[in-house]
Amino acid sequence: MTKPQLVWDDFRLVRIIAESHGLAAAADRLGVNHSTVFRRLGQLEDGLGIKLFERHRTGYVLTPAGEEMAALAETMEEKVETFTRKLDGQAVAPAGELRVTTNDTLLVHLLTPIFSRFLAANPEMRLDVVLANQALNLSKRDADVAIRATDNPPETLVGRRVATIAWAIYGQAADFPDPDAVDLARLYDRPWVVLGDNLAMLKAARFVRDRVAPEKIVYKVNTVLGLSEAVEAGAGIGPLPCFIADRRPNLVRLSEINPDFSTGLWLLTHSDLRQSARVRAFMEFTGAEISKQKRAIEGFGA
Repeated sequence: MTKPQLVWDDFRLVRIIAESHGLAAAADRLGVNHSTVFRRLGQLEDGLGIKLFERHRTGYVLTPAGEEMAALAETMEEKVETFTRKLDGQAVAPAGELRVTTNDTLLVHLLTPIFSRFLAANPEMRLDVVLANQALNLSKRDADVAIRATDNPPETLVGRRVATIAWAIYGQAADFPDPDAVDLARLYDRPWVVLGDNLAMLKAARFVRDRVAPEKIVYKVNTVLGLSEAVEAGAGIGPLPCFIADRRPNLVRLSEINPDFSTGLWLLTHSDLRQSARVRAFMEFTGAEISKQKRAIEGFGA
């Protein structure tokens, strides 16, 4: 009996069923109904004369043959993505869609006007902005460019540090009519706001938790954007990026810039994409625009 000729869709089907642990979730990902996936898998197994999955009440589990197909599917997909990135890198004009990932704080307080000016200067370009605090996988094209506040950019990415984000302690202006006379040591007796547990690794969050009694931490929030709103509303004092807080007349700086809080601001992309016309145009434009605001970002005013 002649074995069927396998095609890419066969490998993709096996991989998606394996990742979904069943037919219903796989059907949703493929945009088809459950019976179609059931039929295609049955035809594939019958043609090969071997089971690719063990059926259990808890879901579908790959057999050894199925594991080989799923592994090959992943390898094939990675090679296609690598080829696609290389093609993008050969583009000669800044045109098409560019997916950019950053966080909400940078987008709202720094990047949106820059992105708008970039589109005005490059009318053939389109931007797809993805907000995420976690690092997206640029190798798998979750994004083309990442704009991140970090001291440890992934080694798999290339780019440059365009500024250092300065932080200091801030409070509501109405509570501190003479901020220059504030004794920092006495501030620890006041109510504090701090970043939530998902950002507990940030240096500013660790500083508060190491020095302020737990009962004095009255408000936690899982974004820097929310942290600045809480301080301005009078919930407590707390560390904030200077380029956000210094622009708010209702906030005053209660400490010197603390270098222990600072983080780098990076423009990053995958090495296969750095010669892409659209990636290069975007990174050069954005880097130049951020440089115009470098003094504010680094806590030295506009």
